[in-house]
Amino acid sequence: QVQLVESGGGLVQPGGSLRLSCAASGIRFSMYAMGWYRQAPGKQRELVARIRSGGSTNYADSVKGRFTISRDDAKNTVYLQMNSLKPEDTAVYYCNAHHNWNGADVWGQGTQVTVSS
Repeated sequence: QVQLVESGGGLVQPGGSLRLSCAASGIRFSMYAMGWYRQAPGKQRELVARIRSGGSTNYADSVKGRFTISRDDAKNTVYLQMNSLKPEDTAVYYCNAHHNWNGADVWGQGTQVTVSS
């Protein structure tokens, strides 16, 4: 079965940190670019960060300098280190796998991140 399983979400205070993990199974992990998206209530899902197989990364302007995406191909896992969290980072965060050449997409179920005092 093709599956992305996310973990690490939760409630943190402004300025705090969280590390999200996404474990992939049922796919050839090295053939996929991995990304983190988020969706706040009433808003469109947006790309937060992306990392390609070769290691190149892209970040939304709103998270540059605060978030870091990384991948461990040996563990079939992608991470999102989130530092200096702000209330506006509150959203459901989704893991995504996008095949390098056939365009197939796999999505995780989402994990809630809440930044509040």
